[in-house]
Amino acid sequence: MSGETQTQATKPHHGFEETVKDFWASRPRRPRGNRKIAGVAAAIGYRYGIDPVVIRVALVAATLFGGAGLVVYLLGWLFFADERDEVSAFESMIGRGRSSVSKGLTVVLCIAMFPVTSWALSGGWGSTGWFDGGGLLGLALLAGALFLLHHNRGQYNRPAVQAQSGPAYGSGGFDAAFSMTDADAGTTATDPAAPPAWDPLGAAPTAWDLPDPHPAPAPVPPPPPRRPVAPRNKTVGVATFGIALLVAGVGVALNLSGDPYFSLQHIIGMTLGVVGLGLVAGAFLRGGRGLIGLAIPLAIAGMTLTAVPAFDLKGGFGDITATPVNTSEVKPLYQHSAGNIDLDLTKLPETADVTTTLVTGAGNATVIVPRTADVTFSCKTTVGNTECLGRNQSGIANNAITGVDLGTNSVGGAKINVTLENSAGNVEVRRG
Repeated sequence: MSGETQTQATKPHHGFEETVKDFWASRPRRPRGNRKIAGVAAAIGYRYGIDPVVIRVALVAATLFGGAGLVVYLLGWLFFADERDEVSAFESMIGRGRSSVSKGLTVVLCIAMFPVTSWALSGGWGSTGWFDGGGLLGLALLAGALFLLHHNRGQYNRPAVQAQSGPAYGSGGFDAAFSMTDADAGTTATDPAAPPAWDPLGAAPTAWDLPDPHPAPAPVPPPPPRRPVAPRNKTVGVATFGIALLVAGVGVALNLSGDPYFSLQHIIGMTLGVVGLGLVAGAFLRGGRGLIGLAIPLAIAGMTLTAVPAFDLKGGFGDITATPVNTSEVKPLYQHSAGNIDLDLTKLPETADVTTTLVTGAGNATVIVPRTADVTFSCKTTVGNTECLGRNQSGIANNAITGVDLGTNSVGGAKINVTLENSAGNVEVRRG
């Protein structure tokens, strides 16, 4: 590459087309070190002078909220060459050079692009209720961010280009040197190219001059040395973890005290927000990488609990088993956050008239009623199976099953009004 080309390549880009073309010509290269999977985030970070942790956080967030991050990562794996390779994995597969990525893995990555892209464009995990349509918007935001990065910082840290050595002589150099002129072509003695009379070959003296070789290409300047890496700051991760633990503890305490706002979903969301702020602060202070291992499970738990809106922490944990023998022993509410509730009402007298409610966060709820009792029931579970006196349904977020069942004697016997509300698990009302 000539010096003029190098000078032009380092100029900032102003047009959209120029920026896109230059990005492709000088796209990031995946480093051998500091990579978690394939080095795509590290390649983008080193190319534009950004901590790779920031890129990883952005890709993970885009994956969780729509799936766009996974699409971008696969594209980078396919089209960003390894720093020691000639070309990228995709270019190597079509025969344009050598790559350390095997052709088998490249084919697998290409095939994986179809379902992953379809999943992202259909909403990804965003369709669970956190953010609908996040896949397409995420792709647009990531592409726009990458465009702006290259538009403003593309002249820095450009990958070194291997100089292509050309032939020692130009095309036609030897042909021009050894072309013979005809002595009878009408040249005169005054013509400097005319052959002298003594020349038996009849060739002009200047025809034997060989052309000078083309100048060798200008050497490519070596990349600037990297600045020494500062040591990692452990204070950011420890402080963020402590604040997140405090926020979660206060949220749980307020939930147990009866505050309706501090549901488990809100507690996880606030804790995840603290962890996210710690990751952003750590990106600038060189610390907090371990928080990624905390952010991912919290995000997955929050998305899972989006489908379980009734879940809370009130009522404690463990199983509840009760067999009351009179109406005074029947509690108006049986509630647990996690565990099974089994209520046997078959020992009640035929004159009993009771109303009770069973609420569970995660677990099964079962009520057994006498054969002759007149039962009014309402059964609902957000995730699980419902079987209430011959009426069944299963799935996610179904409506409550309600009805009245008079038992084997039509009218008469104990009067029981029971309500079952479950977040995750099975609910059942049956005759004893």
